[in-house]
Amino acid sequence: MLILGHDDVRAVLAGRELDVVELVRDTYRRHDEGDTALPHSVFLRFPDSPRDRIIGLPAYVGGPQPVAGLKWISSFPGNIDRGVARASAAVVLNSLETGHPVAFIEGALISAQRTAASAALAADLLTGQARPAGVALIGCGVINFEVLRFLAALLPPFEQVVVYDHDPARAADFAVRAAALCPKAAFTVAASATEALAAQPLISLATTAGEPHLDLSPCAPGSRVLHVSLRDLTVEAVLGAANVVDDADHVCRERTSLHLAEQATGGRDFIDASIGQLIRGRAHAPGPARTVVFSPFGLGVLDLALAAWVRTQALRQGVGTTVTGFITGNDSGQAAAAAPSHTNEGANP
Repeated sequence: MLILGHDDVRAVLAGRELDVVELVRDTYRRHDEGDTALPHSVFLRFPDSPRDRIIGLPAYVGGPQPVAGLKWISSFPGNIDRGVARASAAVVLNSLETGHPVAFIEGALISAQRTAASAALAADLLTGQARPAGVALIGCGVINFEVLRFLAALLPPFEQVVVYDHDPARAADFAVRAAALCPKAAFTVAASATEALAAQPLISLATTAGEPHLDLSPCAPGSRVLHVSLRDLTVEAVLGAANVVDDADHVCRERTSLHLAEQATGGRDFIDASIGQLIRGRAHAPGPARTVVFSPFGLGVLDLALAAWVRTQALRQGVGTTVTGFITGNDSGQAAAAAPSHTNEGANP
């Protein structure tokens, strides 16, 4: 059993944003081709703490180096006021030969970076006809920090970055820290979410909202909205935009904005395409005159694919801690069976 802590994962992922984006692109393509298994996520909620939850995301991804396992991720928004991370996660990878667990990996950074990479990839696909000169970030936490990191790696340099958070001090601190990601950009702290929505044609929403609280009327026509947190937009806002998702069956659950829109209309005709369809050319991005919302549920296949890539890199670099005797059986035999093949190293950069 290989155990990788947060510092191990951060060391492996440092400076690899473009590799992560390509891995996410390939995983979305495989998912659209049907080369995955993705049961619905399991939500563990608490009667006395409705904002808190722990989610289990099992998944399988095929390909030259197939992977299976589970991400177990908690979200406790009250942690922000305690000065600790809102989200924490662990990823378990299983051998596809024996079923034995072969890796236990700290998953918060993996989760944040796969989320950010999917948002940046969607921004790239949706802004090909008109590249934005700036971006507005609503919600100044870990996710939008990573979203900005990946946008800066994938898109042309931004001239302006506008940030907003319900806590002005948090927004100001975010702007100072994020300036290193976009050294040529001017950073502005917006006074309201409405001001932020109107400020830039590319917008990322990453909040802890549990109910819709924003419409898109302040946005300029043709804006691209990365609806990462899934519950910010009103039904009217969703229905008034073109909608791209990662997986319609997954995103229309658990009272997301799209789930509420489905309940209101009795169907999913308001969903225009999936990101996998865009990648494979089975659908085309809406024209630059239409406002487009990208709503990614956050598919477990991305977590598992990235965790497996991190494990492979860690084994090559000698990073992490190997524990023997974790399960009954022959550890050396298990290790040999679980060792990744290096015959297809170019498959996932």
